[in-house]
Amino acid sequence: MSDLLAARSQMAISLAFHIIFAIVGIGMPALMVIAEQRWRKTGDGICLDLAKRWARGTAIMFAVGAVSGTVLSFELGLLWPRFMQYAGGIIGMPFSLEGFAFFTEAIFLGVYLYGWNRIGPRAHLAAGVLVAISGALSAIFVVDANAWMNTPAGFRLEHGQIVDVHPLAAMANPAALAETLHMTLAAYASLGMAVAGLHAFLLLRQPTNGFHKRALILALLVGAPAAVLQPISGDIAGRAVADTQPVKLAAMEGEFKTQARAPLRLGGIPDPRAHETRWAIEIPGGLSLIAYHDFNATVRGLDDFPEDRWPPVVIVHLAFQVMVGLGTLLAVIGVWALWDLVRRREFSKRLLIALSIATPLGFICVEAGWTVTEVGRQPWIVTGILRTADAVTPMPGLIVPFVTFSVLYLFLGVIVAYLLYQQVLRSPHPVD
Repeated sequence: MSDLLAARSQMAISLAFHIIFAIVGIGMPALMVIAEQRWRKTGDGICLDLAKRWARGTAIMFAVGAVSGTVLSFELGLLWPRFMQYAGGIIGMPFSLEGFAFFTEAIFLGVYLYGWNRIGPRAHLAAGVLVAISGALSAIFVVDANAWMNTPAGFRLEHGQIVDVHPLAAMANPAALAETLHMTLAAYASLGMAVAGLHAFLLLRQPTNGFHKRALILALLVGAPAAVLQPISGDIAGRAVADTQPVKLAAMEGEFKTQARAPLRLGGIPDPRAHETRWAIEIPGGLSLIAYHDFNATVRGLDDFPEDRWPPVVIVHLAFQVMVGLGTLLAVIGVWALWDLVRRREFSKRLLIALSIATPLGFICVEAGWTVTEVGRQPWIVTGILRTADAVTPMPGLIVPFVTFSVLYLFLGVIVAYLLYQQVLRSPHPVD
């Protein structure tokens, strides 16, 4: 394994691990606030139990996420020193704001955890709301920095150097709104549907258990609307990619030829050597319609770009297909669940089975989506400005930290899963 591949693999493992905690940091505080508000309104003791359990889950994931996030910060400087030298003055603003949001979340999470019966009801609920808001803002600022890497703005290039930096203009880069909206909805959908799926599975085993039924309802209030709205944000993100990163769009869709009425491909495996995508179901004009809202629009294919600027087409295309396919399935299940919740106020056995199967799908979608975002930007670490190969550290032997951190993340993952089961998931007793 080359040092470049080891460095990229280490960042991939670290990001894949950390993104799970970021998702929970966005979604779970919303669950605990809704549960507490429901308890204060109805006096339902199960909702109080859920609020406290979800608060403990938030604390566990926050603690481990702080560790993995700190590791990522060091990796950016140690593995990619030229990138930080080149872009640090620009992405420093969103990362600084993320730090403020992080510490705000930490402070009010402490108030929430230890404030039961010590502060007033409104103050305690407000602390939970601030945890939820700061957790979402923390993720938004980091995603904004990533959006800048995809569509750099807010500076001038002079003799190959970045000058005349405008941090606010950099944060308002062309991909910022689409990426942050898409990721925020993905977090609520993934976490909400995962929690709903876990309790749906347990409800299948204990159909009269009121603890799991209330948890399922509250989780769906967060996850199902976000899952239904996610395809809309995906359309916004897709059009932003079409306008600003046409080579990434071509790789996502396995589109090699520049053509009007470009087809939308379902499935298929791209063959970069033959410059075609095999075994795909093609919908004529579908890609032109989705990318530009015009059946007759021309979509640029990979053949319009030098091959040394192509991302790994097969990986990007397959990851995109996984994200879209599973995301669409989650949206359908979300509509089904909301229908049962609003019209029938009961959940059919078929829906419970579907929710159980869908438990991991949101997380898989997020991992696939970040694969599309990061691998689809290659060979650039900052699109059109700095190549990944030019940004990596010259230090040899990067395989050692890659293996070390991979084992560490595996160990932490097992510990976190055990703690979540003990502190959050296990029902105290069968209750009606």
